[in-house]
Amino acid sequence: MATPAEARPAVTHDVHTEDLPPLPQRDSLIPADRWPEAPPELRSLGADFGVDLVAYKRRIGRYLLWRAGPAVHADARYMALASDDLAEQYTFRLFADGTGSGVGADGVSHTRFRTWKESLRDSS
Repeated sequence: MATPAEARPAVTHDVHTEDLPPLPQRDSLIPADRWPEAPPELRSLGADFGVDLVAYKRRIGRYLLWRAGPAVHADARYMALASDDLAEQYTFRLFADGTGSGVGADGVSHTRFRTWKESLRDSS
């Protein structure tokens, strides 16, 4: 069985935007505090529901996807930032019961995480 993302060891070096990998990392995680370009909104992504760890997930087109909280069965929030304009940010809030909501890059309010991610892909 794969190691849950939150249980993987954090990298101990800084990772700049151009070095963030395109695909999920299976052996380690990149916390937001190891990304020197991280805006304050990202660093505090899960603070309102008690989550300190914000970790990088992957690139979706021109967007960098980050998550605060576990992937399943718990509160989480995702943030996508345009790699070429970090002020362009989109968030999706996922609740423990599986419901969620967030405005995508297409300007539409999504209730499914999949369609929110598709809006990022299609707007890249």
